[in-house]
Amino acid sequence: MDRTKGFSPAEGTRMLRDLQSDLSAGVLHVVNADWADVHRIAEELSGKYTAQGGHRLADILHVATALHLASPTFLTFDANQRKLAEAEGMSVPV
Repeated sequence: MDRTKGFSPAEGTRMLRDLQSDLSAGVLHVVNADWADVHRIAEELSGKYTAQGGHRLADILHVATALHLASPTFLTFDANQRKLAEAEGMSVPV
């Protein structure tokens, strides 16, 4: 349960197997993104919110990708990422 140690190899293998199963079953699917556009959106988000919100690169890229894909809903367990997504008008269920 120590976040600094990561997952055991067995747990990592199980999670990757579960992911592949979900992809094969159509529960999840891979979508293409225009990464130049995602980066453009990320730069805009960073300029608007990073100084006052302290958002990390991963948070900004995740929200930028969701915006690029026109996702109306954003799922996260991270409070700071939630603020960023909500500031951009996305619904973030609790």
